Amino acid sequence: MAVMSPTQPTATDRRPELGTVSVRIGSVTPSATLAIDARAKALRESGVDIVNFGAGEPNFPTSPAIVEAAVAACRDPKSHRYSPTAGLSELRAEIAKKTERDSHFAVEPSRVLVTNGAKHAVSNAFSTLLDEGDEVLVASPYWTTYPEAIALAGGRTVVVPTDETCNFVADAARLERFATERTKVILLVSPSNPTGAVYARDQIADVGQLALERNWWVVTDEIYEHLVYDEAEHHSLPAVVPEIADRCLVVNGVSKTYAMTGWRVGWLIGPTEVIEAATNLQSHVTSNVSNVAQLAALSALRGDLSSARDMHAAFDRRRKVIHKLLNEIPGVRSVLPNGAFYAFPNMSGLLGRSFGNRRPASTLEFAELALEEAHVAFVPGEAFGAPGYARFSYALADDDLEEGLRRLEALVRSSTD
Repeated sequence: MAVMSPTQPTATDRRPELGTVSVRIGSVTPSATLAIDARAKALRESGVDIVNFGAGEPNFPTSPAIVEAAVAACRDPKSHRYSPTAGLSELRAEIAKKTERDSHFAVEPSRVLVTNGAKHAVSNAFSTLLDEGDEVLVASPYWTTYPEAIALAGGRTVVVPTDETCNFVADAARLERFATERTKVILLVSPSNPTGAVYARDQIADVGQLALERNWWVVTDEIYEHLVYDEAEHHSLPAVVPEIADRCLVVNGVSKTYAMTGWRVGWLIGPTEVIEAATNLQSHVTSNVSNVAQLAALSALRGDLSSARDMHAAFDRRRKVIHKLLNEIPGVRSVLPNGAFYAFPNMSGLLGRSFGNRRPASTLEFAELALEEAHVAFVPGEAFGAPGYARFSYALADDDLEEGLRRLEALVRSSTD
């Protein structure tokens, strides 16, 4: 009888051919906003004069005082070592103080987890809350990362459609219509990326009461809290409905308010049990956030909001300009955004029209046409679950904003239809 080498597999031992990338990760959709931004930057680097409305970050530098705090942190040997996964104790305490000051929601530092940007806080929130098949009610248009973070946590996104007729707000009655026995979480985003919608206090109260009645959780993303305009006001859900605090996770960070997108400091606030679990998860994924970045964020939170007020004034001015110029383009309708720094026009009137030998049937195709022919970059609505719409960031220089919309109008008026 032949003796088989112990290293030689039998037929039953052989595994079927396996793919290189797991199905779970292979199914993640690339970030359309980052993809558009990267393509625009690549064209610009090749010498093409691109006006980029795609980026979701302020076009202002971080305050010099914050930068100097980071320089000092670099020189301090304490910054050169591991620190607690949940964040530096002084930063967690300052986040708690800032939350009570700005959101009127009192929390203990132990209920704060410092994360690698607010995007990481979103991921931690859903990974900690969701089991396989749990459903999350998500208003569309939605930021591109939300459904991916939910799917990677084993959950299912239930899209709750909105449009400009309801000011892109999913009120409690609309949310309830899409609920099932598997609903576990409501995602509340105000001010909204990508629409700039801001929920009124009574609308937030109704969402909180619905969650209480149904024993649901709420994840509320408040990263644009200081960017509201005219009569709009930001209201934090657990401050409006204190009874929901033990079933609510708050996402926030320094990126938008302090022009610190590249520093990657966000946070997650919630009940102690959830924060401890999320901290345990983070300890195996990233460990602590960069100490230098944390100390820069500490400087930001301890300082005043003068830089933020300057940015707010600039964004408010650009908001009115982009609203006016978008509505002067034939076939485009845009509501005036009340928050963040995005306009979200309805561009369905441009679809199916002839532009030379091209006839775009979707905003995705029109975005490609605009980038190639007018050298204007924006993110098509398909990325946000809203075909026929598009997101235009007005976090760019005033001259660039006006030039980009002039180019876009010229492209539209060149249509032979």
